[in-house]
Amino acid sequence: MTAHVVLIDALNLIRRIYAVQERPFLLNNELSESTKQQVLFNTAQASANAVANILEFLTPTHGVAVFDSEQPCWRYQLYPDYKKGRKKMPEHLAAKLSDIQDAFLAKGIDSIEPEEDEADDVIATLAIKVALRNQKVTIVSTDKCFLSLINENIQVYDYFNRRFLDDNYIEQKFSVKSSQLIDLWALTGDSTNKIPGVAGIGQITAAELIKDHGSINAILAADKLKSSVQQKLEQGKEMLKLSHQLLTLKQNIPLGFNLKDIRLITV
Repeated sequence: MTAHVVLIDALNLIRRIYAVQERPFLLNNELSESTKQQVLFNTAQASANAVANILEFLTPTHGVAVFDSEQPCWRYQLYPDYKKGRKKMPEHLAAKLSDIQDAFLAKGIDSIEPEEDEADDVIATLAIKVALRNQKVTIVSTDKCFLSLINENIQVYDYFNRRFLDDNYIEQKFSVKSSQLIDLWALTGDSTNKIPGVAGIGQITAAELIKDHGSINAILAADKLKSSVQQKLEQGKEMLKLSHQLLTLKQNIPLGFNLKDIRLITV
């Protein structure tokens, strides 16, 4: 049997839906306790409906919604400033997540919440394991990190804009191939997650370097770089290495379940 596994980046979906539900009340300065409860109710319903729409559109054989661990992941140990200053999830929304998971289950899809790993790494691990069996994977997320996984068996779907983020999208937005994205972001940094990259190197310069040389290792080994670029790379070599490590999704997270455990009942 050919499997099609849908992996939903749950908090990416829920937090974006919550922001949409919350916005009208914020604009009118009406976020009282009662309106908070209304926003939470609307978010739970809209999130569950989104899952139903995703399943109906993609018609997968298997699927799971993956949440982040409540514990800090390994990236914080490696780099304490990881995601520093990033807006935290509202406590009242965090308290509602178990109810939203129940709503997901009612629509036919189970949820997993790892003990100590980010959803990104769990999704990457599962996606690669399935893809290596020549089975199809669709990751539902707007998080750009998953674009680095795209291949003939793995695709990324942006539910909010109703489009697949494919090689053409990557080329137009980043001017490199999907397999080169981690190198690109290691050079430029990732402001969303507060990963610094190499100071003074922006996306245009980074993309040109990668197009000319192919990879970070080849760039560092090159002997005909502009002196200004060479100096920045030398000064930022350690941060470049750290950034690359932080940006690389783990693909060996112990999952504790197998494919048959996430087979959809509705299939």
